[in-house]
Order: sequence, then structure tokens, then C-alpha cells
Amino acid sequence: MFLPTTREEMDKLGWDKLDVILVSGDTYFDSSYIGVAVIGRVLTDAGFRVGIIAQPEVDSYEDITRLGEPEIFWGVSAGSVDSMVANYTATKKRRKNDDFTPGAVNNRRPDRATIVYTNLVRRNFKNTKPIVLGGIEASLRRIAHYDYWSNKIRKSILFDSKADYLLYGMAEAPVLQLANGLRDGGEVKNIRGLCYISVQPPKDYIELQTFDLVSKDQDAFIEMFRTFYYNTDLIKGKGLYQKYDNRYLIQNPPTELPSEKELDHIYELGFKNSVHPYYKSQGEVRALDTIQFSVTTHRGCYGECNFCAITMHQGRTISSRSEKSVISEVEGFIDHQDFRGIVRDVGGPTANMYGFECDIKLSKGCCDKKMCIFPNVCKQLKVNHSPQTKLLKKLRNIDGIKRVFVASGIRYDAVMADKNNGDDYIKELVGHHVSGQMKLAPEHSEKKVLNLMGKPGTESLLKFKKKFDGISKSIGKKQFLTYYLIAAHPGCGISEMQSLKDFTSKELRLTPEQVQVFIPLPSTWSSVMYYTGKNPFTGNDIFVEKDMSAKEKQKKLITGKVRARRDMPKPRKR
Repeated sequence: MFLPTTREEMDKLGWDKLDVILVSGDTYFDSSYIGVAVIGRVLTDAGFRVGIIAQPEVDSYEDITRLGEPEIFWGVSAGSVDSMVANYTATKKRRKNDDFTPGAVNNRRPDRATIVYTNLVRRNFKNTKPIVLGGIEASLRRIAHYDYWSNKIRKSILFDSKADYLLYGMAEAPVLQLANGLRDGGEVKNIRGLCYISVQPPKDYIELQTFDLVSKDQDAFIEMFRTFYYNTDLIKGKGLYQKYDNRYLIQNPPTELPSEKELDHIYELGFKNSVHPYYKSQGEVRALDTIQFSVTTHRGCYGECNFCAITMHQGRTISSRSEKSVISEVEGFIDHQDFRGIVRDVGGPTANMYGFECDIKLSKGCCDKKMCIFPNVCKQLKVNHSPQTKLLKKLRNIDGIKRVFVASGIRYDAVMADKNNGDDYIKELVGHHVSGQMKLAPEHSEKKVLNLMGKPGTESLLKFKKKFDGISKSIGKKQFLTYYLIAAHPGCGISEMQSLKDFTSKELRLTPEQVQVFIPLPSTWSSVMYYTGKNPFTGNDIFVEKDMSAKEKQKKLITGKVRARRDMPKPRKR
């Protein structure tokens, strides 16, 4: 069944009240890809009565009050995407479409949705039960952070929203502990993965530079972020605190990595893989096309790209499901009325990180001065693609399954580093799991830009392309590689984009279409670079393009819509 979103559904279940009400910036799509749906299922599985209010009208009391007031807590999330990213392009133009809204019209998710929804609850329910923040917007904004859309350092969203608690990251275990603690009147402020506000900091926690200091001093902001980043590790991460006037933001250490058994259980909670009828009647939800019949095999990413938010939300350590669990989920698709035999994706944040991790990292935590696959793949990682290769073979041989695609991105450098199983993986991938074209994300070609991004050089890309083209030709398939590229990342000016254009034309033999202008996401290294104009790892000044028209020109140059000219803006020195 769906979780109730109307009073009529509560009545059918015999529920006069709910224990927890979840408020989301997405429509209610009951899927393991939707965070609020997952949290709702986890709580329901533990015996709590949970309802969902999706995309409530913020200028009216009717939506937010229709389920009454919860007995234990409100859970508030902006949805699957930070609301400012969902609502605005990189050049701060209003987006017209929202794939997580019925009808796809971007008119239901407010700017800074987490703050707006929290205020909506408080406006209509005085002295209500605790309000708990979650989701990626809360995770990325849990400490002082650079906000691109206001071009300033903003406070922790816990202060700006005036909520009671914040659960960061993948919060299934912490939310159960919190729900039990609040229900039973127990202590909850020691829960891992929890943030709260206090008048006194814990004695054994690490102090971050104060909000007042980091909002004025860019070097202090860099040091604050460095301490914050290196304490995201699941094993070595320490508790942190940061002063705001006469109060403190307290961030407990990260929650522990779920076991394979625990992760399997989460994905086996009976998701409907459909939009709730209440919202389905309001129009088509485009996100269905991508996630309805896709499967998550693992969480986390050890890629640590500097512009990516995954580290701050899912973490740098891989947690994988069992082969049996994944197969069972795919078999479950077959009886779904909308299923046509096509599995759209089998993967995770990066598809080819399933089934293996560094033993040292799992026992001692992430290395402080060494990354798993940048600038090269670490020998301690022992890259092994055989678990995913075996899984893909079994999935495509299930009766009732016509095709199984891998649409999640892959790290081609990791494939090329796997001397024992890489070739078998490529053959399986190219031979059976590509839908005409395969997407890669090299992002750029110039070494100095790639270094700032934390991305590999072009050598492994060209080797992978050669293998992909050769295998496609040998099996008689016309298949192509397409590439995600980024314009206007810190360190990138017109000359670097011209070099990228030359590279794509000469080496990749195409004019790229999937080029996006860089967005400084909160709590990423690249946003630190954008704000400060410095390389945070060396302290050196770097060029940062902040003129909107010049950013667009960088994108148009690579897509072939404009030629490099002498009168185009040159990189400005800071």
C-alpha cells in the first residue's frame, strides 16, 4: 500500500492520528529512489504510523493541516534536489520544468523549500512537536556554507529554519533511533548523524571557526571547510561544533555504514514504484521515465569529484546490496502493470563501484592525504568488476526481462585499472547494456582544470573509447559515446574551453551537446574555490569566471554556437 496522504486513507487504516508526518518538495512517488518514501517505509516497517504531504501549497493552510498534527515529529525535506538547484539554472534563470512535479511545470517547489516548509508548519501549529530536517538540501547546508544564489555565506539551515533537529546523510538508522527516543522520552542528542543547537558545546568535539569569522574571512572559511570535510568519514569522523552568536551548532559524528543485510532490507520494503493516486491525477511525472524501473545496487562514491555533493550526502565509502536482493527486485518488476520488460538502469552514483571496497578504508577509515582514484587509482583499492559483471549477466537472463541497461555513469579510469576483470566488464556492458549511446563524464580535457575538479586525465578516456568502439564494431552494433562536460568551473577560461573544443573535435570527433555551466553546490570543494578564488589545497589564486554572459559564452564555444574571437572576454586576474 501507499503511505497515507489524505484523511480518507487514514480512516481506512483505522488511524485517528499519525506518529510522523513527512513534508516533501517532490510529489509522492513511492520508490527507493525518493528519500522521503524510503524514510516513510523504514518508519512504517518499525511500527510507526506515517503520512506524507507532498508539495504543500505554501499560501494556504489546507494542505499542511489535512493530516492533523503528528504525535512524535514532523520530517521536512526539500526533496531529491536542493530547491535552489531545482528552481534556477547556473546563470540564475528560473527553470520552467521540474521532473518531480505532476505536469512538469516548476510551480510547486518554493525557493529554500526546507525553510519555507518549516515555517509553514510553525505558522499553522503553534508549539508543535519537534521538526526534523533531512534530505540533500539539509545535508549540504548543515554548517555555515557559501550560497551561490545570494552570493554570501549563510548560516546553518538549522538556524535559518528554526527547526529542532537535522539528520544528515542516508538517515534510515538515525531516524529510527530518533523516533524511538522522542516517543519514549529518551536522550536523542547523542545519535550519530544528528545535528542540533545548544548553548554549550560538547567537551570532546572539534571546534569549527565561528560563523561570524568565516562570513568575513575567506581563509578562515577554507580552514573551516577542510576540518568539516575530513570529519565526514564514517569511521574517523569526529563530532563538530560551530558558534553562532551565543549558541552552537552541534554536529554528531556520521552514522555508521549499513551492513549488506540492513541495506537489502531497506530496498525490500515493498515500494509501489508508482505515483500516489492523489498526485497522479494532477499530471504526468517525468521522473518516472528514469527511476520507475531502475535498481540501486549500492550507495556512496569514492570518486570525490570536487564539484559533486555525493561525499557530503552518501559518503566516500561504498555499501552494496547482495546479488540476491537486486535480482529479487528486478523479478518484482515483472508483475507491475506498467512494466514492459526494460530495466532502465542498474547502478548507483557511479555504476561500476558495486561489490568492492578498500579493506583499509573499511577498517580504519579514509586516508587523509590520499584519494581512492585521483590522480590515479590506488593499488590498495583492488578494483574488481567481476561482481557487477556476474550480476548483469544474471539479470538479463531472467524470464520476462527483455533488456537491462546501465544508465548510471561509470568511471572509465577504474575500468582501465582493472587488469583482471576490466575487459570482461566492458564486453558485457557494450554487448548487452547500452541503449544506442553510453554516457561518460570526463567534464574537461585540460589538466589544470581537471586537477581542480579532481578528475582523471584524458589518457584513460581515450583508451576506454578505443575499446568501446572496437567491441561495438566487432558485434555489429552502431553505438556511440556521449560526454558530459562542464563550462566555467574555477580555473577555466575561454582558452581552456577552446582547448576542450579542439580535443572533442580531434580526439572524440564530435561537437558536444551535453555541456552545463558549473553550479557551485553548497559544501563542495569547488564552491569553496568559486567563493574564494583560491585553490584550497595549495593556497594559490585561481581564475574564477563570475560574469553570467561570459559563462554562457564558454558553453556556446564548446557546443559550436559561437567561435572563439579576439573580442571575447579574457580571463581576469583577481
